[in-house]
Amino acid sequence: WLHFLSSRSHWSFALSPADQPTPQAIEPQAIVQQATAPSRMQMPQGNPLLLSHTLQELLARDTVQVELIPEKKGLFLKHVEYEVSSQRFKSSVYRRYNDFVVFQEMLLHKFPYRMVPALPPKRMLGADREFIEARRRALKRFVNLVARHPLFSEDVVLKLFLSFSGSDVQNKLKESAQCVGDEFMNCKLATRAKDFLPADIQAQFAISRELIRNIYNSFHKLRDRAERIASRAIDNAADLLIFGKELSAIGSDTTPLPSWAALNSSTWGSLKQALKGLSVEFALLADKAAQQGKQEENDVVEKLNLFLDLLQSYKDLCERHEKGVLHKHQRALHKYSLMKRQMMSAAAQNREPESVEQLESRIVEQENAIQTMELRNYFSLYCLHQETQLIHVYLPLTSHILRAFVNSQIQGHKEMSKVWNDLRPKLSCLFAGPHSALTPPCSPPEDGLCPH
Repeated sequence: WLHFLSSRSHWSFALSPADQPTPQAIEPQAIVQQATAPSRMQMPQGNPLLLSHTLQELLARDTVQVELIPEKKGLFLKHVEYEVSSQRFKSSVYRRYNDFVVFQEMLLHKFPYRMVPALPPKRMLGADREFIEARRRALKRFVNLVARHPLFSEDVVLKLFLSFSGSDVQNKLKESAQCVGDEFMNCKLATRAKDFLPADIQAQFAISRELIRNIYNSFHKLRDRAERIASRAIDNAADLLIFGKELSAIGSDTTPLPSWAALNSSTWGSLKQALKGLSVEFALLADKAAQQGKQEENDVVEKLNLFLDLLQSYKDLCERHEKGVLHKHQRALHKYSLMKRQMMSAAAQNREPESVEQLESRIVEQENAIQTMELRNYFSLYCLHQETQLIHVYLPLTSHILRAFVNSQIQGHKEMSKVWNDLRPKLSCLFAGPHSALTPPCSPPEDGLCPH
């Protein structure tokens, strides 16, 4: 056991007690026996560590809609509810934010070594419409990422959340998750995870973590730029609408001309008549710009946010894995070392046989606990390896995002160009010269005056 302590003092990966469910001090004895057997079991054909999913397959698993339903006012607070609809289960259920919270907690309970996405903040008081809409979008991203995860999509917790229509959905979720152990306890390969891991797994983990951190930072900047582009399109729509209304207001002005301007009354009258109807075209331009902005919010910004949510869940998983194992494993080894010292002291002092036997029993229990932590550590790395592959399966989503952005720009400019071209002939009277011939506006000379 001294060799056991020294050979494992460098380990730095674990599960945080605060972030992960606390494993039992002694797991089933069969696990320990299997882990400490003299010879390893033969590896089955094929490597279960490798995933064989494509992005299209993941996206096709389900599409879940999350929509706001009219607010229900209680005695003191207004409660926001959501209609959650699943294509896969052909279901439509009502859920509150707290239902999502319990759902996420049960996923973490059952799958502590997997990428469970984070939830948006609750913010009890002062939730304006903008915040509520942003949270609705975040909840939609959360539940779609869960519904498309290879493991989560086949779990009863997901099916309950998406299809159970009773009022006590939270209790149902808790019952379904708490009556069984976590993935480590239920996976047949859990105790053999080390057999499937590459020898340089920790180096690979460090490289993958750095790569995905860099990807996250870049996509975060892309998302911010995309938000600004979409926001500018919506602002442009508002400006075009106001521009058209002001032109129409000029054309609708009924103020009589003064006598000294009567010479040009016919010109002003024709100009007013042309300006009066322009608000229709500018309203159409505003509508096209607004549609483009909204489309880019939905097809570009939201897809970027979805990918960022996934990357953030990977970062969270890496942090749970790294911070917890070192703390928990070192604490267990320290406790074991203290117990061995007590045992040696008791033997030296010729204590009562009963107290020595109790101490020996506690030492055996601690040995089993340490062995179980080792198994969980390897299983955590096994899961982390698979989740890293899942991130790379999602990477082609980049092409979907870029295609949506390019198509939105092309379609938006094409539609607005058509409206501008339709508008141009209606301005002919504005550019009429002395002989009623159409003369396009010219660039003014340096003195600011146009020769026409």
